[in-house]
Amino acid sequence: MATNPYEVEHNIKESGSRPHRRRPDMSSFTSHLHQISSDSPTSPSPSSSSTHNRPHHREPLGPTPVDAAALYRLVQDQMATLMVDAPTEDNRRFLEQLVGLLERDVDEPPTRIPGVSQEYLDGLDRVPREKLGGNDDTCPICAERYLDDPYPLVVELPCAGRHRFDLECVGPWLQSKGTCPMCRHDLTKKKVVEVPKDEDDEDEDDVDGLYG
Repeated sequence: MATNPYEVEHNIKESGSRPHRRRPDMSSFTSHLHQISSDSPTSPSPSSSSTHNRPHHREPLGPTPVDAAALYRLVQDQMATLMVDAPTEDNRRFLEQLVGLLERDVDEPPTRIPGVSQEYLDGLDRVPREKLGGNDDTCPICAERYLDDPYPLVVELPCAGRHRFDLECVGPWLQSKGTCPMCRHDLTKKKVVEVPKDEDDEDEDDVDGLYG
């Protein structure tokens, strides 16, 4: 059964048919994230005599520090594994930076996971094969060429640099950190568009204030 974005989107049933050998296997991450995201405290029953002095509901709690640390450790382990046989020095340094950032979250886990949702990942802009930049265009995380894949699943992030990644590589980072791995742009904040006020409207406001 398909268990990752690449296999699901391209209806691939055999994992061995995927050409990218360096793509991280994040099935454990996905399972753990779903578990800690769906956990919520059980509301006490109002009919219970032992709960008459307690509130009838509680606010959902975030993940425990242990659960959050374990989630970031799963991502960190995959990045560290890729770093061991990084094909270029630039790729090794980049992965080393990500491992270091994740170490902070492992040591001091947040009270909530500030990542993006699965719906956000599904809505990211896909980059068509014809717009990929030839043999030198590689994923910053796995460092493999996009065009080595007969069905590349490349996404472009809505950050200032419009950075591109294999979806399978960048998905766990986005779901746990919520930022672009390269420029650290916060992708969880909605862009606010300021609409300039028309001068005629300002004049009308003044008139209303004078004669109102």
